[in-house]
Amino acid sequence: MVNVAIVDDHEIVRAGLREILANELGIGIAFEAASGEDALSRLPECPCDVLLLDLALPGQSGVDVLRTLRQRYPDLKVLVLTGYPEERYALAMLRHGADGYLCKECGQDELLRAVRTLGQGQRYLSPRMAELLADEVAGNGSGAAHDLLSERELQVFLHLARGQSVSDIGKALHLSIKTVSTYRTRLLDKLGVASNAELAAYALRNGLLAD
Repeated sequence: MVNVAIVDDHEIVRAGLREILANELGIGIAFEAASGEDALSRLPECPCDVLLLDLALPGQSGVDVLRTLRQRYPDLKVLVLTGYPEERYALAMLRHGADGYLCKECGQDELLRAVRTLGQGQRYLSPRMAELLADEVAGNGSGAAHDLLSERELQVFLHLARGQSVSDIGKALHLSIKTVSTYRTRLLDKLGVASNAELAAYALRNGLLAD
């Protein structure tokens, strides 16, 4: 039995996923959560084999939650299931510990295939994901600057792009203001921008923020 946790802030999405998964032989639902914080609080008492994780969550973003999951539950398989197409986040999420990445526009069969693959302890690469990886290996990838950010840099970048202050980011990520400021300076250099406003513009231009 593959026990699956569903982490998505939209009730209708959770209901749809629950209906798809619960009707399949060999798949069970461990729990559902509407936020990353809720999911992290449920995991100690409701262990699962595969966790479906949206990126656009209230409070801690999916990127923040993924980092915590990798630290606390290194053996847990995480499938990022989000509205963002593979081109935007897939390579970065794979680098930072996700075991698979699917856009919510995927078909039911592909979702079930991904869950079963992760349940067997393997990674799942969608056809589009495999294509992106092949392009990168061949040197034909887009080479987007944000794809090269470290896990922590990506976290800080997304918080800054959403207009959060350095002090608020420090509290959310348990970092000192000086450390966040250092990351901000590094981000400005790596992304070739000069201000927080330009960071936000970069994120919007590359489709990295929810509409």
